[in-house]
Amino acid sequence: MSAQKPDYMRELLVDSGGGALIALLMGVMMLGMQVDVTSGLGAELILRFRWDYLAYAVGAVFFGRLAMNLLVWRKLKVLDGVSLPKPKVKGEALERNLKPVFLVVAVLLPFALMFWLGARGSRQYIDLAILVTTYVMLGWGLNIVVGLAGLLDLGYVAFYAVGAYSYALLAHYFGFSFWICLPLAGILAAFWGIILGFPVLRLRGDYLAIVTLAFGEIIRVVLLNWYEFTGGPDGISGIPRPSFFGLEFTRGEDGFAAFFGLDYSSIHRIIFLYYLILILALTTNFVTMRLRRLPIGRAWEALREDEIACRSLGINTTNTKLTAFALGAMFGGFAGSFFATRQGFISPESFTFMESAVILAIVVLGGLGSQIGVVIAAVVMIGGFELFRELEEYRMLVFGLLMVVIMVWKPRGLISSRAPSIALSGRAQGISADMVQEGHG
Repeated sequence: MSAQKPDYMRELLVDSGGGALIALLMGVMMLGMQVDVTSGLGAELILRFRWDYLAYAVGAVFFGRLAMNLLVWRKLKVLDGVSLPKPKVKGEALERNLKPVFLVVAVLLPFALMFWLGARGSRQYIDLAILVTTYVMLGWGLNIVVGLAGLLDLGYVAFYAVGAYSYALLAHYFGFSFWICLPLAGILAAFWGIILGFPVLRLRGDYLAIVTLAFGEIIRVVLLNWYEFTGGPDGISGIPRPSFFGLEFTRGEDGFAAFFGLDYSSIHRIIFLYYLILILALTTNFVTMRLRRLPIGRAWEALREDEIACRSLGINTTNTKLTAFALGAMFGGFAGSFFATRQGFISPESFTFMESAVILAIVVLGGLGSQIGVVIAAVVMIGGFELFRELEEYRMLVFGLLMVVIMVWKPRGLISSRAPSIALSGRAQGISADMVQEGHG
């Protein structure tokens, strides 16, 4: 044992040193050197060296990997092949207990912010809540495709863009209101989801991911180059705001504040937008949970687990995939329509691949198939990004580190919920061989 311990420690040090060496080679150009531009008429490029940042990063990789080897990966090796007891609180039970808590917090959030911080101070926090809820809705929409049906989609932002541009163009050229454009945007996004679904019916895994990634880039490039129709890189501005049953959020006598006898405040429109996206997100969750218990939902789960077995059971995998793509795209279109009316301006730069990556990361980190997991991941990722905006240089570094930690700590996401939507009760008995032979099975 004494002879094996130094060898084991030497192996750990060599492994940690190898990780630190890789970090050193990769960070020389990205962290160790920075190019600045001088101000003034004679602007020049100046190369600055930041070897202290590089040293911190290399040290963090070395000691972090050493700690992971000693505290996490060593335990995993020891427990490999050993049957562990089931946790006391399952993912489904935890999700069920957290639902009412999140619902109460979401409904009371604007009033709590106004009471604690005042109308002026709460504006930025309600805007942040709107942004987080938008990504929650997008995560729930993508969860249908990735979490339930098991189809890896890297181009989900394309349906987000279709919904946003559908509303902007319909409102701009035809003068339609938000309430008319909202269902139309969802229908058009679902139509494009079906168009994407047909070419990828025979694809799985990495090949499916590459095709969906290409589809997202095609949509962005078309929006960027179709200048006469979409405005190209300049985008579309002056997108009309939604009204509250015909009441505009303006200072006039016909406005929302005057109708209810309130003093005009811009916070009224912000709170209305928050509850609007909250209702859209809760509708997405409600429809998803109901569909999950229907035959189409069970077909999605069967497709996710084993497509060959799914075919052998007589399930039409073509319709199953198309419905997953269409429904996921429809909710993405709804979210895109809201994004357009909230911003008042859209451009192709708002729908890059990074948006798809963030939405997919929310679904994966939260837990495939878990609705509450998506909420937690969206709050942590999007809320954390906005709260630490001043640390612009290190946000992506911290984001990547958190993803690695969570994937090592919880490989199936924060709240793992991949149990089937229906299951036999504990009192159900198996089918005997005699019943199968007699044809009663």
